[in-house]
Amino acid sequence: MNNAPILSTDWLADHLDQPEIKVLDGSFYLPAENRDADAEYRAGHIPGAGRFDIDVVCAPGQSLPHMFPSAEQFADAVGAMGIGNDDTVITYDGGKLTGACRVWWMFRAFGHDKVAVLDGGFGKWRAEDRPVSAEPVASEPATFEATYDAAMVRSVEQMLALIEAGPEQILDARAAGRFDGSTPEPRAGLRSGHMPGAHNLPYDQLLRENGTLRPAAELRALFEGAGIDLGRPVVTSCGSGVSAAVLLLGLRVLGHDQGTLYDGSWSEWGSRDDTPIVT
Repeated sequence: MNNAPILSTDWLADHLDQPEIKVLDGSFYLPAENRDADAEYRAGHIPGAGRFDIDVVCAPGQSLPHMFPSAEQFADAVGAMGIGNDDTVITYDGGKLTGACRVWWMFRAFGHDKVAVLDGGFGKWRAEDRPVSAEPVASEPATFEATYDAAMVRSVEQMLALIEAGPEQILDARAAGRFDGSTPEPRAGLRSGHMPGAHNLPYDQLLRENGTLRPAAELRALFEGAGIDLGRPVVTSCGSGVSAAVLLLGLRVLGHDQGTLYDGSWSEWGSRDDTPIVT
């Protein structure tokens, strides 16, 4: 796979039986979507795929949703899924690549570069009438060593310093109405608006109607149209650090390797009284 960030359903179908290929269903849905990711996985998944729940593989006891776990917690969880450091991980979801991209970024942040997102996800896989299984997946535990790269994730303290005088451009993946404050936040108790100096590129604009990522030329036009200089670092944000990873995938496809993720995103920024907001 040559460390490609995204792979086709054709590629996965050709390599699915190889023992070093480990597939993970990273589906994640907001409450308003009225979908149960675990139930959908049990009803049908790519044969052999394990379930990676970002609300389980996360830091325990946090008031914010699915924050990054420690390296030890991540290693234990991934090892229990039967994944070792020599394996190639392909992550997919049943929506618009959001959960899959979050899982992809987590693996990369914990030192595992042999990971890719399935282009078009489960929707494309099923539309092509490829095999689907409802059989439970029992994985032989493996040893996974994780090394956390803090440079790939940003904290609220770093974001506060960034808006004062930082080199990174802030790119918000939320819908335009949430970004400009004209639409209420779906999570209760959050202020509306955006971070000072932030740019806006709703993550779903990166996708075609069939759920696949747009071609590189179109991606470049979208980022540049949002005011992003692709020669400079970018930190992405969204509602809770999930859909922001779709923007990071798009940047990686363009060869941009200076992307980072604000983990707390608007769930954190919009809930505090010491964080400046623009509407």
